[in-house]
Amino acid sequence: MASAVGSVSGGESFRDAATRQREVSSGVRTQVEEETEFQKFVATSTGRLLRHFGADLFSQAIFAPVLNGPAPQEMIIGPDDELKIRIWGQINFSADLRVTRGGDIYLPKVGPVHVAGLPFSEVTEHTKSAIQPYYRNFGLTVDLGEIHTIQIYMTGLARRPGAYTVSGLSTLVDAVFASGGPSPQGSMRHVLLKRKGTVVTDYDLYALVVNGDKTGDVQLQPGDVLYIPAAGEQVALLGSVRQPAIYELRGAQSLTQIIDAAGGKSNIAAKSRISIERIVDHSTRQAIEVSLDEAGASSVLHDGDIVRIDPILPVFKQTVTLRGAVANPGKFNWRQGIRLSDLIPDRDSLVKRDYWWERARLGMPTPELSAPAAAEGNDEKPAAVSSPSAQTNWNYAVVERLNPATMATTLIPFSLGMLVLEHDNSQDMELQPGDVITIFTQSDIRIPVKEQTKYVRLEGEFVHPGIYSIGPEDNLRSVIAKAGGFTPQAYLYGSVFTRVSTRDQEQRELEEFASRLEHQYRRDMVQRAGMPYVGASAGQVAGQLAGNTETNAANQAVIAQVRNMRATGRVVLSLSQQSVEENIPDMQLEDGDRLEVPFRPATVQVIGAVYNPHAFICRVGAKAAQYLQIAGGVTREADRSRMYILRADGTVAAGATGMFSHGVEDIELHPGDALIVPEKQLRPSKMNTALAWTQALSQSTLTAIEVNALTH
Repeated sequence: MASAVGSVSGGESFRDAATRQREVSSGVRTQVEEETEFQKFVATSTGRLLRHFGADLFSQAIFAPVLNGPAPQEMIIGPDDELKIRIWGQINFSADLRVTRGGDIYLPKVGPVHVAGLPFSEVTEHTKSAIQPYYRNFGLTVDLGEIHTIQIYMTGLARRPGAYTVSGLSTLVDAVFASGGPSPQGSMRHVLLKRKGTVVTDYDLYALVVNGDKTGDVQLQPGDVLYIPAAGEQVALLGSVRQPAIYELRGAQSLTQIIDAAGGKSNIAAKSRISIERIVDHSTRQAIEVSLDEAGASSVLHDGDIVRIDPILPVFKQTVTLRGAVANPGKFNWRQGIRLSDLIPDRDSLVKRDYWWERARLGMPTPELSAPAAAEGNDEKPAAVSSPSAQTNWNYAVVERLNPATMATTLIPFSLGMLVLEHDNSQDMELQPGDVITIFTQSDIRIPVKEQTKYVRLEGEFVHPGIYSIGPEDNLRSVIAKAGGFTPQAYLYGSVFTRVSTRDQEQRELEEFASRLEHQYRRDMVQRAGMPYVGASAGQVAGQLAGNTETNAANQAVIAQVRNMRATGRVVLSLSQQSVEENIPDMQLEDGDRLEVPFRPATVQVIGAVYNPHAFICRVGAKAAQYLQIAGGVTREADRSRMYILRADGTVAAGATGMFSHGVEDIELHPGDALIVPEKQLRPSKMNTALAWTQALSQSTLTAIEVNALTH
């Protein structure tokens, strides 16, 4: 189509312009444009940087020039245009003829036919008239092929001013797109097309941006000059409008016209007023409020105005709000005489909608589920029992009331239990518009222990295992009695009692221990290099760590394992091998407690640096030394001095020391016990880590499986 005009400074073809637009849009050559002075002024005043309205049309668009398409009937034929001539009848002729520089096309036996300067709509009849002296009884059509190029000039405050070689089909809007549109300082309301020194049109780009109206567009001719002057008067519009931006005025424009250009007000715009910040006589600023009646909407805006449309206030009138542990929280219409009992009539109004689903997850009896969550399914079983739904606090609920005169808030407490359960009229207060009623749960505000609703889970060798609610008078021994006691196969010594609060505390301690471990490791590495740790820079620490890659990897793996461990929350009950139900402690229970009593196991485990680490049949009276022997004995890496036994009850036995004692090897193992044999051939830093880790495991009373993960 068109080629770049290399002889003209700044010349650029439509194809070059299209490529440049793609680069700008894709971010390849994005140019950061400096904000205008008015943009900065608005940002300082409002705290928001606004774009110029319509700028996105050019910065985001990928311009593709028109290479073909139906030619407009008013297009003027010129040199280098291609005419597709088709003749039939007395003469058959078909050819694609190019208009010469002289403006002619050549037809057989007819000779030159001058077509340059004719509108395309007249070419067919003009050509037919030229042929008729030579032929009769023929038909003829003329169509356009390739179209000539023209040179136009983009001047003023365009993003890329210069000379452009463009298609003869191009229009003013095409040329503006090719040049990247007006610069931030250029006008969107005035694009002047000058032809032979005369202004042919003054095009308003807002017509295209706001209304999609291109009727004022004009086809270009050779030598046309497009001039984009400096932006005229501008106003800033922000707040609850569809398109907050900086708008350019075209003459005297009203508030309504600019709001319409912005797409109108948003659905949360207030109807009460519009605020305007105005510059007066280039010296002072003035705040103006305009009502939204006919007179206010027709107010003429001034250059530099900052117009703000406020949103509606988030205040409900003639409503009361119910929130918290209720079935249907929300806002309700206030009416004269409405009382608390109208919103909270009975117990059912306090049952949250996820209550039955939570009961089902805990395996408790429940009506047929209809909640979406039940359809999805959830195979995860809670590790510890918790209340199916946070239980209602019957002692305390509150009405929050705002005094409209003083804007002071008053809290009016009431007894929910007396209101709902006892129907006490003294608690059934009359509500006022704007009241907020909050219903709390026992977890929101801690209540006395005797009033708390608690659940515990009993699993394993119970006559009736399950979930039991407990009152203030219940303890561990009494709740076991509710479950019918133990079965004959119950192994009380191996009982696992876990508590949520203990688990949370242990997990915090594990995380703190991992952090201390990492700190100690870094300090040891730096001090081993002969540097004081306190004064060592981050670069020195990193360098020392990098220089000990193998040691660093081993220790980091240990630290990572500690961080990944999860506490069990096990509480040791200190039961003996001969313990019976009467030996169970009468300890107080907490919500979420869990007791699992296994059947009597037949094995003990030998874990760690032995040749055959496995589970072995437990023999009555057999000691650790015997199990070491059947496990193949300890390996060369074993550290016999640090062997210990993790008992089935959660305690750790390290063994006695003395002249006639072999330490752990002299200790008898019981069913479910685990003998741990750690390694001794460790690097100093790793040894220190392992020692500290072993202590942490003992203090945390983690399971033998977790110890197994440590020693391998």
